[in-house]
Amino acid sequence: MNARGETGMKKEKTVDFHIKWSWHSISRMYNAYAAKYDMTMAIGYVLLNIDSETGTPATKIGPALGMEPRSLVRMLKSLEERGWVRREIDDNDKRFVRIVLTEEGRRRREMAREGVILFNRTIRDRIPLDKLVTFFEVIKEINLVVDEENQKIKANEAEELTFD
Repeated sequence: MNARGETGMKKEKTVDFHIKWSWHSISRMYNAYAAKYDMTMAIGYVLLNIDSETGTPATKIGPALGMEPRSLVRMLKSLEERGWVRREIDDNDKRFVRIVLTEEGRRRREMAREGVILFNRTIRDRIPLDKLVTFFEVIKEINLVVDEENQKIKANEAEELTFD
């Protein structure tokens, strides 16, 4: 692959460049918003993925965010130390751990939720609905293509392991 990409395209014309560029911009914006509340975007996402009433099994949070288990463990430990979450072990199965928001955790979750609502409201106010509908359709298709390609890679890796 050359410096301009496999097809000789300038990086500014590649799909992945625009997705990454947009995500980094959104990430910086969310982190600036979250910093006012002594949080990060990652903390906000974790809090938003914990059911505010019943809590959420620890094993469900990481996959929902695409977060590595070790990173999630560190994050939950930090949130527990801050008093924003607590762990509850299931009475019937001691291996089952549910992460529950404390009162402060619920308050912080609401702050994160407000940031997401504000961003989405701003986007919807500035970009016509028909363009957003098209965007959602396209990004969904891109994700399907990426998932298919990942499946091919996994299948090839498994095949290589079988025949070594």
